[in-house]
Amino acid sequence: MPIIKKEKIEEVLNTIRPYLQIDGGDVELVDVSEENIVTVRLLGACNGCPLNLMTLRAGIERALMKEIPEMKRLESVP
Repeated sequence: MPIIKKEKIEEVLNTIRPYLQIDGGDVELVDVSEENIVTVRLLGACNGCPLNLMTLRAGIERALMKEIPEMKRLESVP
């Protein structure tokens, strides 16, 4: 299985960023594993937000998996 290109992930993240930035947050790509597990870091207001898990799963992960179906899952690091 080919590893997902970071550029492709950044393209999708760039479509999501404006929505996060409206509320003072952001997302940073940290890594892509050989198993196509994408790791991100939530920044700014998103980092401490009580709804950040919903943002991660329902927002970011859903958008990434729609555009990059070979992605296995999304993980977040502090």
